[in-house]
Amino acid sequence: MTPGELLRSARRRHGLTQEQLAARARTSQAAISRIERGLVSPSIVTLATLLDLMGEELVLDARSIDYGHDRTLIVQNLSYEPIERVEHQAEWSRGMKAIRGAPRR
Repeated sequence: MTPGELLRSARRRHGLTQEQLAARARTSQAAISRIERGLVSPSIVTLATLLDLMGEELVLDARSIDYGHDRTLIVQNLSYEPIERVEHQAEWSRGMKAIRGAPRR
């Protein structure tokens, strides 16, 4: 969600027009419109202030990203000596070649 989408959603939840929010923020309706349309990217402070004027709090959160990697396998592979890792990779590669060459049903 973009800052503009977040602002528009909060403003509509509170039943405010752009003009009403602008009056609370002592800015112009055009300034609110530019943010909501994504023409201007407000600072975190500005966005938090605009939300605060509607009784809402801007909450930033950080979460772990799941890249789809099995960390246990990574740890296991790192426990091998480099030559063992190369041998495991070569074995895997030979297996993939065999699968690709297998007749299709």
